[in-house]
Amino acid sequence: MIFGGINSSYSLFPPQVLNWRVLLLQRATGFTFLTTKVTSIPHVKCFINQNGQSVSNSKAAQNKIVKKVGKNEHHLWKKRDSAGSGKKALNLVKIISELPNEKEAVYGALNKWTAWETEFPLIAAAKALKILRKRGRWLRVIQVAKWMLSKGQGATMATYDTLLLAFDKDKRVDEAESLWNMIVHTHTRSISKQLCSRIVSLYDHHGMQEKIIEAFADMEELGVRPDEDTVRRIARAFRKLGQEEKRKLFLKKYQCKWKYMHFNGERVRVRRYACNEDGSPE
Repeated sequence: MIFGGINSSYSLFPPQVLNWRVLLLQRATGFTFLTTKVTSIPHVKCFINQNGQSVSNSKAAQNKIVKKVGKNEHHLWKKRDSAGSGKKALNLVKIISELPNEKEAVYGALNKWTAWETEFPLIAAAKALKILRKRGRWLRVIQVAKWMLSKGQGATMATYDTLLLAFDKDKRVDEAESLWNMIVHTHTRSISKQLCSRIVSLYDHHGMQEKIIEAFADMEELGVRPDEDTVRRIARAFRKLGQEEKRKLFLKKYQCKWKYMHFNGERVRVRRYACNEDGSPE
């Protein structure tokens, strides 16, 4: 029967004395004793965390090399390099400014400008369009904008607004009307208030009162609320057409109930009462 073990490595007596004592105990008690040698165990600290799990903390565990996993960056979009687009735009403006007012010559130069490009230089073309607009080169604006749209590029509200302005300045009302009808039937959910104001302003400049009312009907169908300038133009169109009741209903619905005036050098807000579209009292 195994009663227990005695650690001989940590005893105060030499091995001979220890063996003799074990022999005497066996003869006196009749039990058999086995001696074992215990080897040293490295120093380990154990503790229990908040979850009730035992955690060991040893020097060997501390010496382990922990490899950190690098973060993977995922980009949802890739930024296009627009460096040099300003020079390309100025070069395009210089090229087409020296050409005659012929569609074939201008379109040929534009196609040659993009012949060696791997992708359409949309940023440079938009900058060139902006430069031509600032310089008042309305014919060139129309040509460049139409060329961009024919390539399937630049079909944005900003391009349409610039093209409508160029049609207005160049007195191309029929082309402006065709473009507006295309926009209304194509972009039924994303027509901006600025674009609606542009077409109303164009019709007002050319005295087309019926077209103003039609454009206003399109705005109501699209859910676009007119701004103050557009409200005055539409109200004036109702008056010129002799539709006074509709004008009053329109002003009651869309005219702002407040207006701003300068009083003693300060800008103050006052309540607007019933008045004409030009701000004068009825």
